[in-house]
Amino acid sequence: MSWMDEPMTGFDLETTGVDVESDRVVTACVARVGRGLTTAPHLWLADPGIDIPDGAAAVHGVTTERARAEGRPAAEVVAEIVASLAEVVADGLPIVAMNASYDLTLLDREARRHGVTPLVDEIGGPDRLRVIDPRVLDKQIDPYRRGSRTLTALCAHYGVRLDGAHSSDADALAACRVAWRIGQISPGLAATDLAVLHEQQIAWAAEQADDLAAYFARTQGREHLAAGVRREWPLIPAQRTA
Repeated sequence: MSWMDEPMTGFDLETTGVDVESDRVVTACVARVGRGLTTAPHLWLADPGIDIPDGAAAVHGVTTERARAEGRPAAEVVAEIVASLAEVVADGLPIVAMNASYDLTLLDREARRHGVTPLVDEIGGPDRLRVIDPRVLDKQIDPYRRGSRTLTALCAHYGVRLDGAHSSDADALAACRVAWRIGQISPGLAATDLAVLHEQQIAWAAEQADDLAAYFARTQGREHLAAGVRREWPLIPAQRTA
């Protein structure tokens, strides 16, 4: 049976910025979908404990004032997100996340910041993860297509409904829909065992990162960006300190 025929779990974070090492969770969604499941996303709004930059608020719509008034303590929110995803892993379901290494890495750093057991430790190691990343799959099956590969762009390309981009619930559900659509038009991917597909994406993501770094290196004015491209997927390991 294909992974497409089983439930999957969409996961998305909206945050204070794009630096996985220093930015914080603002909203989150974990939503199980498929096989007749009623979509009932689990949503969180956190007070990140720092100001939310205007640029980030303009994207996801949550201001510092709203987060402080309505958000729950970040440590509680992060612990619940980790617990929810650990249940997904225990149930043998894939986590579907657009640009998964961003969301999973930022969640990992938030857990360490707040004294919460990180997901990889909670589940017994990164080998237990089964992740589907529409961004990695799209680049693998259609590497030469020009244009943006944001979630909004992928939804438009694959004819997927996106109900309110940059809200964590809309993005989590859209990521699942895009992954399903890619599998639908790529029988080879659909027929691949989930564990094998996860391992393949590790290799594909590394190759895609190498291609991006090479592009930056040869592009005038962007050479400095090459060194910052990370190959690790779906999680950038935390740096151990003495």
